[in-house]
Amino acid sequence: MHNLGFALDGAWRVLLAGLLLGAGLPALFTLGVRSLAWGGGGDAEVHETGVTGPTPRPLGTALGWVCFGVVLLAVVLGIAFIVASGFGKTISFADVFPTIVDK
Repeated sequence: MHNLGFALDGAWRVLLAGLLLGAGLPALFTLGVRSLAWGGGGDAEVHETGVTGPTPRPLGTALGWVCFGVVLLAVVLGIAFIVASGFGKTISFADVFPTIVDK
């Protein structure tokens, strides 16, 4: 009976990691694109009266770049994890910055 509990415990962890990395990073990238579009204002649109759309919003631009930075950091850490494990090492998060250490 304990094996079923262990299997379900591992299954929900894999499901959570898959949702976070498989759907979470593309969703965060999408939010970054939407934030940049919102932050850019309406310069690309011209209304019937000839007046451009709303003014630019710096908060949207900053939020978009933060989203892109988080996605880029996740990709770099993923590649570093794959390369480190290929050399028989692992990544440790014991310090403030991730470091590559021996297994």
